[in-house]
Amino acid sequence: MNARIIAGGRTAAKTGAAVLLLTASSVTLASEPTPAEWLKANLPPLVQLYKSLHQSPELSFEEEQTAAGMASELREIGLEVTERVGGHGVVGVLSSGPGPTLMLRADMDALPVVEQTGLDYASQTTVRDARGATVGVMHACGHDMHMTMLLGTLEFLAEHKEGWHGTVVAVFQPAEERGAGARAMLDDGLFARFPRPDFALALHVAADRPTGQIAWRTGYAMANVDSVDVTIKGKGGHGAYPHMTIDPVVIAARLVLDLQTIVSREVRPIDPAVVTVGAIHGGAKHNVISDECKLQITVRSYTPEVREQILAAIRRKALAAADSAGAPEPEVSVSDGTPALANDEKLARRVDPAIRRVLGEKNLVESEPSMGGEDFGAFGRAGVPILMMSVGAVNQERLDRYQRESGGAPSLHSPLFYPDIEPTLTTGVTALTAASLELLQPRR
Repeated sequence: MNARIIAGGRTAAKTGAAVLLLTASSVTLASEPTPAEWLKANLPPLVQLYKSLHQSPELSFEEEQTAAGMASELREIGLEVTERVGGHGVVGVLSSGPGPTLMLRADMDALPVVEQTGLDYASQTTVRDARGATVGVMHACGHDMHMTMLLGTLEFLAEHKEGWHGTVVAVFQPAEERGAGARAMLDDGLFARFPRPDFALALHVAADRPTGQIAWRTGYAMANVDSVDVTIKGKGGHGAYPHMTIDPVVIAARLVLDLQTIVSREVRPIDPAVVTVGAIHGGAKHNVISDECKLQITVRSYTPEVREQILAAIRRKALAAADSAGAPEPEVSVSDGTPALANDEKLARRVDPAIRRVLGEKNLVESEPSMGGEDFGAFGRAGVPILMMSVGAVNQERLDRYQRESGGAPSLHSPLFYPDIEPTLTTGVTALTAASLELLQPRR
């Protein structure tokens, strides 16, 4: 992605939109436009930007060009920009007098997914992964939309600074899909080098929610996510002489079943939790008993106590399974930890009326709790009240068609997922702008 090309294209589109607005209505220019009115003139360049981002995805920890593009956009809008915060993170600061500090966050990374949407702006990007294999890259989780919605909100706030007081800290975060970007930016001094937020907001698209809707739930909304790797060690040998071996595949099979009792028999039934063995690898030939077998496990929970309980139980059961067969002690490692996301109830109550006013009473709904993960929760763990809002991304007609034809819409991370651009952008920018103005109201 060429940041200068994208920025230049948006400048030209914005100029044309301003001319149209000027000739269409001098009354509009004479009075302060609402975010919805402002979007009518400024939507075309945002759509163009979204398509450019969608065509130029980059994987976690590799968001160099995306970050450069975001930094260029922020400078054009008028923010004070710092690059390479916690890797490829970008921070922009916009001030309008004394007042509270609001952090607005968008994630930038894409996924190793080959796009199958058939869109004329579909990603054709491929890269080589750590194993040297060629993989497709796609914004299958909507991070391209998150960036565009945040930039639209920032543009409005920058052009209407007389309508709010305080400081906006815009955070464009890398490596969300690896659960590492938020922590990396915090470790690099995000809350020390820049104004510490009084509250933080973020948007995330929803593949199963109709356009026009915003949703959230207070308290725990998304889960702790941990990846656990278990290596069962045995004693290899000939498949015809199993008595001379210690078969790690049999031990692993026993462990897979034992792990299923952690949630069903050890965790309180009222505490949400998931233990899933996603992969098992052992052996290479029909008649050879291998030396080891590897399990890859994902663990989901909400509270820190349940998280530690499950991880300790996995270690205990792995040791017991190995010991029961006289096998060496297995290796158990935990990685990719993402903290649970808990939305602040007081913050949600504060912005609720503002969003209902701009979207309509029926278009703000309560979402269900999810066992998916989102490292935006790390900012909450750092002591800042947070609220992540879910933005409907698929129009109702398309949702109905998916239901008739295949029993439901493609989920996030699917090669078939794509948002309906204009209504998703309109809802996201309108809601995020309304919430920001509510939190940054001039002091009375």
